[in-house]
Amino acid sequence: MRQRSTRACTLANSMKRMAVSNVLIVGLKGLGCEIAKNVILAGVKSVTLYDPNPVEIQDLSTQFFLREEDIGKSRAHAAAPRLAELNAYVPVRFLEGQPGQDFTVDQIDGYQVVVLCGASLTKQLEINDWTHAHGIHFIAADTRGLFGSVFNDFGPRFTCVDPTGEQPLTGMIVSVEKDKEGLVTCLDETRHGLEDGDFVTFSEVQGMEELNGCEPRKITVKGPYTFGIGDTSSFSDYKAGGIFTQVKMPKIIEFKSLRQSLKSPEFFITDFAKFDRPATLHAGFQAISAFEAQYQRLPRPRNAEDAATFVQLAKKIEPEADEKVLTELAYQATGDISPIVAVIGGFVAQEVLKACSAKFHPMVQHLYFDSLESLPAQLPTEAESQPTGSRYDGQIAVFGKTFQDKIANHRQFLVGAGAIGCEMLKNWSMMGLATGPNGAIHVTDLDTIEKSNLNRQFLFRAKDLGKFKSEVAAAAVADMNPDLKGKIHSNQEPVGPETENVYNEEFFNSVDGVTNALDNVKARQYMDQRCVFFLKPLLESGTLGTKGNTQVVIPHVTESYSSSQDPPEKETPSCTVKNFPNAIQHTIEWSRTEFDNLFVKPAQAVNAYLSEPNYLENNLKYSGQQKEQVEQIVNYLVTNKPLTFEECIIWARLQFEDKFNNSIRQLLYSLPKGAVTSTGQPFWSGPKRAPDPLTFDPNDQPTHLQFIISAANLHAFNYGLRGETDPSVFKKIADSVLVPEFTPKSGVKVQVAENDPIQNESTDASDLQDLVKLLPAPSSLVGYRLNPVEFEKDDDTNHHIDFITAASNLRALNYKINPADRHTTKQIAGKIIPAIATTTSLVTGLVCLELYKIIDGKSKLEDYKNGFVNLALPFFGFSEPIAAKKHKYGGVEWTLWDRFEFNNDPNLKEIVDWFRQEHSLDVTMVSQGVSMLWSSFLAKKKSEERLPMRFSKLVEHVSKKPVPAHAKHLIVEVMVMDEEGEDVEVPFIVVKV
Repeated sequence: MRQRSTRACTLANSMKRMAVSNVLIVGLKGLGCEIAKNVILAGVKSVTLYDPNPVEIQDLSTQFFLREEDIGKSRAHAAAPRLAELNAYVPVRFLEGQPGQDFTVDQIDGYQVVVLCGASLTKQLEINDWTHAHGIHFIAADTRGLFGSVFNDFGPRFTCVDPTGEQPLTGMIVSVEKDKEGLVTCLDETRHGLEDGDFVTFSEVQGMEELNGCEPRKITVKGPYTFGIGDTSSFSDYKAGGIFTQVKMPKIIEFKSLRQSLKSPEFFITDFAKFDRPATLHAGFQAISAFEAQYQRLPRPRNAEDAATFVQLAKKIEPEADEKVLTELAYQATGDISPIVAVIGGFVAQEVLKACSAKFHPMVQHLYFDSLESLPAQLPTEAESQPTGSRYDGQIAVFGKTFQDKIANHRQFLVGAGAIGCEMLKNWSMMGLATGPNGAIHVTDLDTIEKSNLNRQFLFRAKDLGKFKSEVAAAAVADMNPDLKGKIHSNQEPVGPETENVYNEEFFNSVDGVTNALDNVKARQYMDQRCVFFLKPLLESGTLGTKGNTQVVIPHVTESYSSSQDPPEKETPSCTVKNFPNAIQHTIEWSRTEFDNLFVKPAQAVNAYLSEPNYLENNLKYSGQQKEQVEQIVNYLVTNKPLTFEECIIWARLQFEDKFNNSIRQLLYSLPKGAVTSTGQPFWSGPKRAPDPLTFDPNDQPTHLQFIISAANLHAFNYGLRGETDPSVFKKIADSVLVPEFTPKSGVKVQVAENDPIQNESTDASDLQDLVKLLPAPSSLVGYRLNPVEFEKDDDTNHHIDFITAASNLRALNYKINPADRHTTKQIAGKIIPAIATTTSLVTGLVCLELYKIIDGKSKLEDYKNGFVNLALPFFGFSEPIAAKKHKYGGVEWTLWDRFEFNNDPNLKEIVDWFRQEHSLDVTMVSQGVSMLWSSFLAKKKSEERLPMRFSKLVEHVSKKPVPAHAKHLIVEVMVMDEEGEDVEVPFIVVKV
């Protein structure tokens, strides 16, 4: 047993370890600042900075927490206060030092992780020799233009407690063989998902109880539903039930010191298309230090003489190194660009967190990354790449002045200003995007800033709570780079069909491209359609915890975002949630529904009854649940309408009885614990757990009281009554409530399978009329309204998450399911997609590397890259985008990017005739939106009436709605046949009106 409990403690300790970890970051240019930002947002014990060197103008290329007025101050001194604002729980300090004074081993004591940014190789070796010997985790990182490098050394024996970070797999079992192999068979509707060598333990096994809580057993996979666990022949006979749970076993990783690693490096491959690149860059980054030591400076931008000397130095280390790549590295050695800093800074910050927490697999041991394909087709000359004394010199060294002007005059539309949006704007401000006379950034987001945003949406501070994200984000990045003032425009209108008067043809003609920073598929698909229609490139990305992906959509070149779709999320059957939960997710889903059924929908129904004329006649006629809905209105408006808070407590106590006692007793009356199926099997087996009713006990069970407190307060909110939180008040009143005796009803049909009909009580018309008579006339309650609750997960005082947690955990107690804490419940109920600063930073860096290509106007498929990363493993994968699918009619090839255009609002006959004359195609049907405008089988009279109509008039005539005033065009679909009478697919039609 010890091994298992130690394992549980180890995982719980990951967060504790971060909370006692002191991190030291040496070097506070852009890379050091990016790492510090991400580590501070994640939360460690403290972050200390060291960089006494004075701020120079070119530091502003990437260091977003420096300002022009900081020039001449020490870098660490200037950046520390702004970094400290990110997280009140993480103290940020800096070590004093004289300009030019190097960091020494005497300053390391007391830190768990040391990160060196842009340090010379000599300095890295000196510090790493000491850290390797003294058990301190060490990371060295550097960026040079479009190149980046990272080296990790977490010591000779580093224990990683959870290599993947994935949730442990769990599943229900139906049998365990009693023999040498111990074959376990799982429920036949779910694959176990385990791999050879995984470890599992068991719970709830009946009969073979030796398995419950056993030492983790190593498995061998026998099939998708079976696995062996080794000898069980001495165990008791298996009877029924049981759950297996995967156990994550610790992994020991042996790191070499930098000195050893330089001679025999272990490379982490970031791009399998550049398999030989790490060996070249391993020599190249060493050569940068050698060149700087010899000449007291770096190779000059695009200087052929310096590059030749540099290549010779690198070739001494690795004779096979690629000269072209080395020459580019020499040319870019003084370069400093924001997207590469974001990629390497995001990656390194996650490695820092791994060193602190021992969670996720560290990178072993050298990473080299480059994005040479982001260079413009027309490479800059040496003269073009010289410093100009501007904040963009780090980027000019790589791309040249001409391309910098292109960046400055580019116009982008950013959709979303959340986690990805904030990082994107920061990178754009550092790049100088849209800072020129013709440049513009439009950013839209309808959301306001909530408390839960602050740990990953780094442009926002506590003082911004409640303000619009797009406005605050725009102002924050204009402060980072004043050249953006007047160039960045914030909107609050969401994108969608209802705002096409705002984001119209004129608007799309005014931008060069769109970047999505959205958190839902529907909005992404809508923006994708708009980009296809207006022929605009689209940059798409998303994150989920440590995973991230990027996609580039280029007109006439790639497929669109909507061309391929993820499989739909697996939904829990409603009968499972309603009657047969077996996992905490089911009870949370149930309690989230109860929240709406008690505090949202009834109040909305009452308000509709009071405010909408003839509400009962018009709305309930077709609902099929008239009685339930009228009963609900009577209940909330007449019979159970509270006048005091005390009555709300009584109501909550009776709700407890109804939900967690009476309804369970009714279920067990209809399906007793001994019930069998038609085949004679026990009904309550496998995933169906037999529940037990709960007896209210506020003294022993804090969850019982928590339910009453939160339910009573939410009920009071509906009626505008003042609430209360003193537990003694609730206890006293709840204990004195007289609970009516419950008698189960016979003949109640339980929905057992998803496709079973849901039983509704039959309604007698006279019953319904009697109920309606109980309702006061709306005219007698003029102005009276209830307050429906608007679910808000981030306010800890509003009782919303308290209610859902209490209700879910009480139901879990009914069904003997392990309860969940408030935080887990909030994540599931609030459908919070975990976003973390490290992944977001890295993904936006990758997106901006593709943006350089769009600005350059690259038009070949192989110029672009889609990316996928998982920082937990870690893993990088890049692929060419998929080409737009080709279709054919006659001899003509076309893709989703093609269309037929008709100007001057032609009539329908002109369009039909044009297809026949130009393409020998017969139009058989014409539709626009949901309206079928014409078809070949339409009655002759109607056809003769419609064919001569102007297109806009025809649309108005059929749809019975005017064409919106802002609409300059109509998108039309046609069905056509070729001369052989075969249906042919053709592009859509745009009719300009």
